[in-house]
Amino acid sequence: MRVVGEIPHPECKITIFAWNNRYLIKLEQGLLEQTFKVNEYDVTSEAELYRIVDEAFLEEAMQRFASMSESLRQAMQRA
Repeated sequence: MRVVGEIPHPECKITIFAWNNRYLIKLEQGLLEQTFKVNEYDVTSEAELYRIVDEAFLEEAMQRFASMSESLRQAMQRA
């Protein structure tokens, strides 16, 4: 797996990887992570991956992190 690059963000770590004819866009926040796989043939260049991770994409990801955190919290309370 090759690291293509990182995208600075104040709320999470964003890393782009190349692996097995795919790109992985990995977002990490604390103990949670989200990974998006993009077929390498679906983008024209690695630069396009940086354009995919736009403000709307990140806003949805932050909402998803909040939802994931709440789901985990509730599950742990039930355990």
